Amino acid sequence: MADVGGVAADHLRSYIERIERLEEEKKGIADDIKEVFAEAKGTGFDVKAMRAVLRLRKMDKADLQEQEYMIDLYKHALGMAADENMPEEGAENESEAASF
Repeated sequence: MADVGGVAADHLRSYIERIERLEEEKKGIADDIKEVFAEAKGTGFDVKAMRAVLRLRKMDKADLQEQEYMIDLYKHALGMAADENMPEEGAENESEAASF
């Protein structure tokens, strides 16, 4: 096919069709992930907690530690922390971070 208005139609069609195939594969993978979550829920796991753990596992260790520190700081400020001792600046909770 010839260029139309300066656009190589064959190349454009090729890109569009590749993207469409990839979108179809992506939908299939998303459906597979939903099935795994449904299976986990059926065996008693909390899917919301699993999604939170997945988000945490994707995070860089330093970012995770900073986020945990800020959450602890805010919980203390609001009186929600089990231990009312304020976390020290830069304190790292290695046991929690290592589990992710």
